[in-house]
Amino acid sequence: MRYDSIVIGAGHNGLAAAILLAKQGKSVLVLEKNAVPGGMAANGEIADGIQGPQLAHLMGGLGKAEIDALDLKRHGLTFAAQSIPTVALDESGRHVSLRGSEASFADGGAHPDAAAFKTLRDRMVRFADKLATLTQRPPPRLDGIDLREAASLAGLAFGIRGMGKTDAREFMRVLLSNAYDAILDEIDDGVVAGALGLDAVMGGHIGPRSPGTVLTLMYRSIGGGARHIPAGGMGGAMRAFEASAQAAGVEIRYGAGVHAMIVEDDRVAGVLLADGTEIRSASVLSSLDPRSTMMLAGPAHFDAEMVRRIRKIRAKGCTAKVNLVLNDAPRIEGLTAGQMSGRLLVAPSLNRMELAFNRAKYGELPEDPILEVTIPSLADPSLTTGGKHILSAVVQYTPYELKDGWSDKTRAALAKAVVTALARYDSGMAGRVTAQQVLTPMDIEALTGAPGGHWHHGEMIADQMLMLRPAPGIDRYALPLGGLYLCGASCHPGGDVTALPGCNAARIVLAQETRRAAA
Repeated sequence: MRYDSIVIGAGHNGLAAAILLAKQGKSVLVLEKNAVPGGMAANGEIADGIQGPQLAHLMGGLGKAEIDALDLKRHGLTFAAQSIPTVALDESGRHVSLRGSEASFADGGAHPDAAAFKTLRDRMVRFADKLATLTQRPPPRLDGIDLREAASLAGLAFGIRGMGKTDAREFMRVLLSNAYDAILDEIDDGVVAGALGLDAVMGGHIGPRSPGTVLTLMYRSIGGGARHIPAGGMGGAMRAFEASAQAAGVEIRYGAGVHAMIVEDDRVAGVLLADGTEIRSASVLSSLDPRSTMMLAGPAHFDAEMVRRIRKIRAKGCTAKVNLVLNDAPRIEGLTAGQMSGRLLVAPSLNRMELAFNRAKYGELPEDPILEVTIPSLADPSLTTGGKHILSAVVQYTPYELKDGWSDKTRAALAKAVVTALARYDSGMAGRVTAQQVLTPMDIEALTGAPGGHWHHGEMIADQMLMLRPAPGIDRYALPLGGLYLCGASCHPGGDVTALPGCNAARIVLAQETRRAAA
């Protein structure tokens, strides 16, 4: 059978692309090597009989426009908790609650940095909202810009100018600067600064002093930067994507790994599965990273300069995931039940974060881990039974290439470092742990195919974002091989669970097909 489009990968971006194509009457086949949808956002087995969010554990970037366009609510997307609070844990016990632009001590007391935090964060959100229009469509061309793209850029320029002289100057001043300086220019170093800094570096091989991290902070501030916990974990949200795709007429095959692409007359003509099955199509959209996609098509079909650019994309994973099964709910003195079920950050200061990044650069295990923690079973008790709980910890600054090598021993050492760090705030933490799952960047690469175990398939930094993502010449989803497109996290606007790369890629495919039909 022949399809209009084949999508490789049933992650949220691949399914988003498939849904939009099918809604325009295209016949679409999605091929997924695993048994469930979701990719890095899928639920998985954390311990015997306990399923939960193995990797991604929060949803923050999926906007109302994408939820509506993909019919996700109609097909089961619900949230166990929305706009959850962020709590910056302090070793002194004076934890800080961050809700939107409001900062206070967890007990409700006034925080000395509250006014400065509000001013800085409100400004970042204003700046982010100006960039948001660029994320919801394919990036403008670097050459041959058309009238529609010119209008989009003009709208951005007028929007920046409309912010007023002070804000416009500040926007241009900080856009490509580092988060460390931008934050500490206005806030003393500590847990509030650390919370902002963590949003600027999360998932990347970058530190708060790395140039361009303010742009990443803006990206994470789009729409106010709220985070949500989907009902059923992230896997529950992925089932909504799956149901919407099937309702639109998309065919999804699980356990169907792609071995190679079929190329004829300098165009992709379909794919060859691992079992030898040939499937024909007019176009192929890959939610894999650019290098894996190129290897499936064959490097011989790309010129030497494009091969070089693809191989030079920076995608060195620096983030691990440690999932713990607890026999009882954690208790941190001074936090309410609502705060405990939110987003807990262990990021004592920007200086401590930069030191942690230094260790990672030299292949050393985190000694003082920087963490983003959720306990999803507090918000969604259906995830566990018998009083057990799941604790999910993102461990920033865990090197892909560990100096001593990854082994059962070093994985256990990483888990111990995480538990020890959490025990500073909950002295009974170690005694509650009944099982643990450690996924290093190397494990993440093996599990998902993400290059280097990088959560975003490529560094989200200024020279790999916007019109430069993932690399010049493939910044608008189409690879230089007819009918072949990227639609995953490596594409504009980048990683996190936004569905924007998939939606934008589908629009490019439809636009190019319209132009070919009219030619």
